[in-house]
Amino acid sequence: MKDRALTVESTKASGSFFSPMAFGQGRSRGRTFAKGLPVLFTALILAGCQSILEQSYEPDVAPSQTPQIVDEVQKNDPRAEMGAREHPRIVASYGGEYKDVKTEQLVARITGALTIVSENPAQSYRITILNSPAINAFALPGGYVYVTRGLLALATDASEVAAVLSHEMAHVTANHGIERQQREEAEVIASRVVTEVLSSELAGKQALARSKLRLAAFSRNQELQADLIGVRMLGEAGYDPYAAARFLDAMGAYARFNAVDPNSDHGLDFLSSHPSTPQRVDLARRHARAFGIEGQAGDKGRDYFLAGIDGLLYGDSPQEGYVRGETFLHANLGIRFEVPPSFRIDNKAEAVMATGPGEIAVRFDLVDDKSGGSLTDYVASGWVTGLMPETIRSAFVNGMPAATARASADRWDFDVTVIRNGVKIYRFLTAVPKGDAAGLQATATKLRSTFRRLSPSEISNLKPLRIRVVSVEKGDTVQTLSDRMLGTDRKLELFRLLNGMPIGGTVSVGDKVKIVSE
Repeated sequence: MKDRALTVESTKASGSFFSPMAFGQGRSRGRTFAKGLPVLFTALILAGCQSILEQSYEPDVAPSQTPQIVDEVQKNDPRAEMGAREHPRIVASYGGEYKDVKTEQLVARITGALTIVSENPAQSYRITILNSPAINAFALPGGYVYVTRGLLALATDASEVAAVLSHEMAHVTANHGIERQQREEAEVIASRVVTEVLSSELAGKQALARSKLRLAAFSRNQELQADLIGVRMLGEAGYDPYAAARFLDAMGAYARFNAVDPNSDHGLDFLSSHPSTPQRVDLARRHARAFGIEGQAGDKGRDYFLAGIDGLLYGDSPQEGYVRGETFLHANLGIRFEVPPSFRIDNKAEAVMATGPGEIAVRFDLVDDKSGGSLTDYVASGWVTGLMPETIRSAFVNGMPAATARASADRWDFDVTVIRNGVKIYRFLTAVPKGDAAGLQATATKLRSTFRRLSPSEISNLKPLRIRVVSVEKGDTVQTLSDRMLGTDRKLELFRLLNGMPIGGTVSVGDKVKIVSE
C-alpha cells in the first residue's frame, strides 16, 4: 500500500468508495469498486498484449519525468504518440520506474542485440523497468516496452529476459496494438448500430459479447505470431532460442507456487495476459529447433545477467510497506498488524488485501482527516453501505482512538473498524459469508489486537528484501543455501524456482546462485 492517503472529502463524495456492496478493486479516488467477493482480491491487471489499450488509468502520483534506457521513439509517429499518451498512466499504475544503473544497462544490452535482428531494425524503443514485484511485460504502440522487476527476479539468465523482450518487440513491429484498437473500435460501433436498428440494448450487448469472443481469438493468433517472431529474434541474436519455452514453464511453476491453492494456475499478471498452454510451449520449442539442439544452441548470458540483477529489489518496495508472512509492516507510516493463520496478504497499490479460509476477506487502507471529528460520526457519515447504525461503538486500539460497527449487504456480513493515528484514519473492512459470526469476530479481533505503532528500533531494522548473487562454497548444498532465504516459509521451493533448478538438482563449488536476503 502506498504511503499516501486519500482525503476524507474525496472518499465521502463518492458515496461508495468503501461500500461493502461495492467492496472490490479500484485505483482512482472515488471510484466504485466491483461488486462481489468472488472477485474481491483479483489483482487489477493491465491486460498486457491482449488489451492494454482498453484500460483507462488515472494516476494519483506524479510520474517520473526522467527518460529511461532508450528515449528515441520516432518523432511525428502516430503510434509513438499513442504510446506517449498512455505511458505516464502505466508507470503510475505499476509503482513508478525502477532505477538501478546496472539493471538498466543489462536490459539495454539485451534490447540492443534484439533490435539489430528485429523485423524493423529502424524501430526505436523506450524500455521501462517498472517498480513492481508483479511478473509482467507488455508493449504499447510506437516502441514503448515495459518489464517489471519481478519478472527480472524470476528469470535465470539473459536469454530468458531476451525471450520476453523479443516477444513484446514483435508485437510492436507487427502493429498488434494498433490492429487491436481498430478492431475494438469497429466492434463497439457495430454494437451501437445493432442497438439503434433493433431498439434493443440487450441485442447490442449480445452483439458486443460475441465480438469480444472474436477479438479474444484474434489476440491468441497475435500471441502465436509474436512467439514465432520472438524465437527467430532470439536465435539470430545469438541467444538460446529455447529460452522462450523454458521461461513459460518457469512462470507456470511460479504461478502454482504463488497461488493460495497450489494446484491452481493463478498468480502472475503475465500469464493472465499471455496464456501459457502446452500447445504454445510446444510450438516455441519447435520453432527453436531451427537453430539447433536444446542445450547446445545459443548463449544464455547467465554471468552478466546475474551481475546486472545483484541487489535487485525483491517483493514489496519501502513505499508500499512489507508483507512478512502473516504480518504487514509499513516503516514510513510506522504501523503494523497481523492476520490470522492461513491467511494470505496481498499488498496492492490502493490497499492491503487479505484472504483466508471460508471466503473470509479483509481490506485495509487509510484516509487523511484533519478535522478531528468523532470517529463514530465518521463511520456513520455515509461511506458504508448496509451499515447497522445501532452497532457503532467507540473504542481504543493499543492506545489509539477507534470506532467499530457491523454492516450487512448482499450475501456478506462485515466488521468495520477505523483507528485514528495523528491525522490519518486507518480502516479495516472484514467480510465473511452471512452467518459466519465466529469467523467475523475472530478475524476482526486479530486485526484490532495486533494493530499498533512501530517503535523507532523496529523501523530502523526494517529493510527491503533484495536478490543477492552468491558463489557456492565448499560445504554448501541446495538446502544450506535455501536456508539463507528470507521472506518465505517455503525457502527450498523458492530457491529452486529462482535458480531454475529441478527437484534433485545440485550445486557445485564456484556456481553462482540467487538468494533472497536483506
